[in-house]
Amino acid sequence: MTASPARREVSLGMPQPPAPDYPAEVRERLAADAAEIVARYPDSRSALLPLLHLTQSEEGHVSRTGIRFCAETLGLTTAEVTAVATFYTMYRRRPSGDYQVGVCTNTLCAVMGGDAIFEELQEHLGIGNSETTPDGKVTLEHIECNAACDYAPVVMVNWEFFDNQTPESAKALVDDLRAGRPVEPTRGAPLCTYKETARILAGFPDERPGAVEASGGAGPASLIGLRIARGEAPHQGRIVHPRAAATGEEGE
Repeated sequence: MTASPARREVSLGMPQPPAPDYPAEVRERLAADAAEIVARYPDSRSALLPLLHLTQSEEGHVSRTGIRFCAETLGLTTAEVTAVATFYTMYRRRPSGDYQVGVCTNTLCAVMGGDAIFEELQEHLGIGNSETTPDGKVTLEHIECNAACDYAPVVMVNWEFFDNQTPESAKALVDDLRAGRPVEPTRGAPLCTYKETARILAGFPDERPGAVEASGGAGPASLIGLRIARGEAPHQGRIVHPRAAATGEEGE
C-alpha cells in the first residue's frame, strides 16, 4: 500500500467584525463635507466616487472605516462600495506614502525607457511595485497609459506630469521628494501630498495661491500636429488634407 498524500489545510479566514467608526470629531467634519458633495447630484449614489476620494484625503487610502462611512452616507451596502473601490486603481486599499510615484510602462513609454526607469527606481528605493519606502514618503508603482505619449517616458507624482524622464532624473526626483526639497512638475499645478490631491479630486477647490492658474493645458508636443495642419508651423514630408478621405484630394 502506498501512503496517502498529506492533507493540505486550507484557511478560509475569519470573518471580520464590523469596521470601526471614525472618531466623533472626524466623522462630523467628514459628514459636513459629504453633504456638500452629495448635494451636487440629483441621485446620491452618483456621489460615491468623490466620497471615496474624500475618505482618502483623511486616511491616505480607502479603509474599511471609509467604506462604511460611504455606505452609510449614501444608503448603500459595504459590498456595493467595495466593488467600486476595488475596480478603480486610483483608490488605494492600504496605507502608503505621501507621494505616489507612477512610472508609465505602457508600450511607448516602455520602449522609450519606462521599463528601465521602473527597474532602477525599485533598486534605488529598495522597494517593489506598490510598496512604500520606510520613511513613508514614496509609494512606487507601474501605471498604464496617461495619455502623454508625446512626452514619453512619463513619470507621474500624485497625478502631476514629469515628462521626458530618464533613470537619472527619476532617481533625483524621488530623492528630492524624500528630502522635502521643492519639486516642480513639467506642466500642471504645483505638487501637493496625496491626501491634499485626494481632497481636490473630491471636488473641493485648491486654495493654494496660483495653483488653478498653473494647471494649464496641452503642451507644445501635443499641439504640433494641429499647428502643422493649420499652417502655423513648418513641416517636412506629405500631409494628407483633413478632407482627403471624403474628396480623394491630397495636399502638400
